[in-house]
Amino acid sequence: MAKILVVDDEADLEILVKQKFRKKIRENVYEFIFAQNGEEALQKIMEHPDLDIILSDINMPIMDGLTLLSKLPEANPMLKAVMVSAYGDMHNIRIAMNRGAFDFVCKPVDFDDLDLTMEKTISHVRQLQETIKAIKENNILKMYVDENVINFMTNKEFETSLLKNEMLEATVLFVDVCGFTTITEQFPANTIVNLLNGLFDTIVKEIIAQEGHVDKFMGDAVMAVFRGKYHLDRAIDAGLALKNQIKNSEEITVGDKKYKPEISIGINSGEMVSGNIGSASLKRFDYTVIGDAVNTAQRLQSIAKPGQILISEAVFNIVKESFKCELNGEYVLKNKSLPVNTYEVIE
Repeated sequence: MAKILVVDDEADLEILVKQKFRKKIRENVYEFIFAQNGEEALQKIMEHPDLDIILSDINMPIMDGLTLLSKLPEANPMLKAVMVSAYGDMHNIRIAMNRGAFDFVCKPVDFDDLDLTMEKTISHVRQLQETIKAIKENNILKMYVDENVINFMTNKEFETSLLKNEMLEATVLFVDVCGFTTITEQFPANTIVNLLNGLFDTIVKEIIAQEGHVDKFMGDAVMAVFRGKYHLDRAIDAGLALKNQIKNSEEITVGDKKYKPEISIGINSGEMVSGNIGSASLKRFDYTVIGDAVNTAQRLQSIAKPGQILISEAVFNIVKESFKCELNGEYVLKNKSLPVNTYEVIE
């Protein structure tokens, strides 16, 4: 139902409007609100923030229609006004249009023409409302969904390619906030959330600085993917930057309890599958990467000590001339049949 404010000082206009549009009022197509001047109209706009359009005369006491027009952007920028006046000369029409009027109808009113003008104006307002809604929803979506996913969703083949995937060479980085499970028993829940969000913000900034993207947050851990040229170098640079940032961060004190943030990092590179993983029936997907290279990165992080960045021997052989690394020892990683030599990235 469209909500319409009629602004006119003619006493019999309210009765006339209700008569001419009685069928649409009865069918809940239109709802009319009435005001006798611009000042009263502004009050009605405050009382009814869900108004769609205004039908306003020009010549009225206290505040005329043209003055009202100039105040509409501040009162409600979504409102569109149609001027309905006997002053239909080009001068008044131009002033009205320059002040933001959507259209102009001359008196005596042809109500069939007015109805068409109202429908056109309401349609325009609805389009504006849908656009604003979409922008707000998109901004909210960006808070929860990675930009790469949003770009994928806007692709014209999105719906037909939901279950398609691609093979790619990339690097995965896992970061875990060490000892966080323990401190959840010591700090209030709200403090824990704020602390974790602050740490995640630091982590994400360094990932983005190296042109990586956050794949997901997993409890107190972050998974990031680096693609394109020098993806492995950029991932390690991000890891080193994170290590230094957290190392130099201040100790957090709440009451008599203290907590010094620490992180452990696992990095691995190789071939992996990128695409939507999930259920078409449930319409729930996770746009992510999977594969042995991804699993190995997570396993490396799980054995890393606080402050360590661990990589596999295969990765070490690629980056040993670019980064200082030290042998960390041989480990049997979960779901791996053979032990894996690990290296710690120092600088």
